[in-house]
Amino acid sequence: MHEPNPLLNWELFPNFPSITADHVVPAMNEVIARSSAELEDLEKAAPRTWHGLLVPLERLTDRVARAWGVATHLHNVKNSTEMRQAYAQTQPMVVEFYNRLGQSRPIHDALLALRESPEFPTFSQALQRTISLLVRDAILQGVGLAPDDRERFNAISQELAELSTRFTNNVLDATQAYCLTLTQREEVAGLPEDSLRLAANMARSRGQAEATAESGPWSITLDLPSFLSFMQHAARRDLREEVYRAYITRAAAGDTDNLPGILRILKLRKELAALLGFDNYAAVSLERKMAPGVASIESLLRTIQEAATDQALNDLIDLGDLARASGQPDDIQPWDVMYWAERLKERRFGLRDELIRPYFPLPAILQGLFELIENLFGVRIESGAEVPTWQADVTYYRVRNGEGHEIAGFYLDPYAR
Repeated sequence: MHEPNPLLNWELFPNFPSITADHVVPAMNEVIARSSAELEDLEKAAPRTWHGLLVPLERLTDRVARAWGVATHLHNVKNSTEMRQAYAQTQPMVVEFYNRLGQSRPIHDALLALRESPEFPTFSQALQRTISLLVRDAILQGVGLAPDDRERFNAISQELAELSTRFTNNVLDATQAYCLTLTQREEVAGLPEDSLRLAANMARSRGQAEATAESGPWSITLDLPSFLSFMQHAARRDLREEVYRAYITRAAAGDTDNLPGILRILKLRKELAALLGFDNYAAVSLERKMAPGVASIESLLRTIQEAATDQALNDLIDLGDLARASGQPDDIQPWDVMYWAERLKERRFGLRDELIRPYFPLPAILQGLFELIENLFGVRIESGAEVPTWQADVTYYRVRNGEGHEIAGFYLDPYAR
C-alpha cells in the first residue's frame, strides 16, 4: 500500500521527524501540478468577486507554500547532501510556479477590476490591503513586461535563486570546514569553564574521543558560540587573529569562494531592476518594505553615524589605553576589540559572564520572557511538548488569549544549527 507523503499529509503541524529528502521532490511535483491546474481553471473563469477570486487563489498558493516552506526550513536547519540535492531539483519549478502566478494577466486584470470596483471601499481594511499587495507583487514579478523582457526576467529569477542557495551553502560549508584544535593549556588561557567544555565537546564530535575540558584537546570553530567566546576571552592574541581572519574570510577562496557569485548577483539584480523600471535593486526591494525610499534609509544611517561616532571613538580609545596598560605593544586591532571590551567591562563594572551565567539558566530566562509577554498582551504561553519538532531540544509553544482559546503558536529553537 502506498504510504502518504508526510510533507503533504499534515494539517496544523508538520511531522518533522518523518520527513526526509526523499519526500521533497514527489511532494513538490504533486502540489505544483495540482495548483497549476487550478490556476489555469481560475484564469479561464477570472471571477471579479473577492470570494470567487481570492479564496481559490489563496488555496492554490497555500498548498505550494506549506510544502515548500517545510522543505526550505529543513534545508536550512538540517542541511545534508541529500536535502541539498532535493532542494536544488525542486527550486526551479517553485520559482517558475510563482512567476507564472505573478505574471498571470487574467488574474491581474481581475484584481485590478476588484480594486476599481464600486464595492472596493466597502471591503474591510485587511481585504483592501490584500488586493493592493497582490497587484503590487504582480507588477514586481513582471506582469507588465513585454514577452521578451518577461522571458529575461524569468531567467534572471531562476539564476538568482540558484546563486542565493549556493551562497548560503558555501558559507555553511566554509564555516563547518574550519577547526582550530588546541592541545596546550596556555593556548586556551582566559577561556571560562563553559567555553572549555564547549571546545572539548566539539573536539570529541570531531573524533578526539579523549578530549576533556580540563586537559583538552580543544576545538575552536566558526560557529558563533565558539567564535564569540574565543574572541572575547582567549588571551593568546595571535590565535585570536587567526580565528578572526578565518571568520571574516569564510567562503572567500577555493571551492566555496562566493566572490564570483556575489558579482553575478549584483549584475543580475541591476538588470532585473532596470527591466522593472527602477534605478537600482535597493529600490525594488524597498517596494515591499516600510521605508519610503533609498534616500530615507541613507539619511537614517547618516543620523545614526553622526550620533554614534564620537562615543564609538571614545570607547575605542578606552580599549586601546587598557590594552597598552596591560602590556599589548601596538595599537588595537579588530581581533582585539571583543577581548578588551570584555576586560573593560570587568574592570568598570565587575561583571564576568561566567559569574553571571548561573543566575540566568534558559528555563528562568524563558519564564521571565513569557511572563513579560503575558503581562503586556494579556495572553498565556504554554508548552506544546506533544507537537513533533526537527530536533529534540526544539519546543513548540501555544499562545492562548484571556478566554483560554489558542490564537497562535511558535517553535523555539535556542541553539545554533
